[in-house]
Amino acid sequence: MSIQQAKLAVLIDADNAQPSLAEALLAEIAKYGVASVKRIYGDWTQPNLKGWKDVLIQHAIQPMQQFRYTVGKNATDSALIIDAMDLLYTGRFDGFCLISSDSDFTRLASRLREAGQTVYGFGERKTPASLVAACDKFIFVEVLRAPEPDEEPPAPAKVAAALKRDAKLVHLFREALNATAGDDGWAPLGAIGSFIGKQAPEFDPRNYGYKRLGELVPAIGLFELDQRPNPDGRSKTIYVREGKRKAG
Repeated sequence: MSIQQAKLAVLIDADNAQPSLAEALLAEIAKYGVASVKRIYGDWTQPNLKGWKDVLIQHAIQPMQQFRYTVGKNATDSALIIDAMDLLYTGRFDGFCLISSDSDFTRLASRLREAGQTVYGFGERKTPASLVAACDKFIFVEVLRAPEPDEEPPAPAKVAAALKRDAKLVHLFREALNATAGDDGWAPLGAIGSFIGKQAPEFDPRNYGYKRLGELVPAIGLFELDQRPNPDGRSKTIYVREGKRKAG
């Protein structure tokens, strides 16, 4: 089954998600499959969730009511977890999208993966590392926000310098390159991206200001790229290798 045809269950923690990002969120999810189920959990008697009303209607997201029985106890989380397990046991889904920055869903993500499901997590950068690591892929919702009209992108030279100083990023790329390169030192860019994704679920070129991996790699300034024609003569594959260090 292709990734576009994968049937996904989208489960949203209303207390930990913003209605203003719903459209961008669903557009992102569409890259990974079809949102066969879209549910959002919260106590809809509370005024803080009022902003979701129009969004739910527009995007056909089903609101799931869960009263707060006790102050300080999050019954919403429990309702979402129970529903996730019920959906899992139907055997109708290929993956789950968990939208929350709450570490309480860490065990759920792990359990879904144990059952062979692909788990996509969506949350803010403050999301605990435990939940991020429990997902196959984790997207920080900040990259889905449209830039402000008066917001200027950083200068390319400053971006490159910052990327070179990012020890974790450089290490990820070098580790992936060593694992996927042939005897000539060249590795397909796609293989590098796949390797990095398995090592760091939160990796996304957009976290660094680039839409694609092929744009991020040259910006780092430490690697060489080579585009080679494919046998079909219509497309090309990008290869990467460690850049040659200049003498002196």
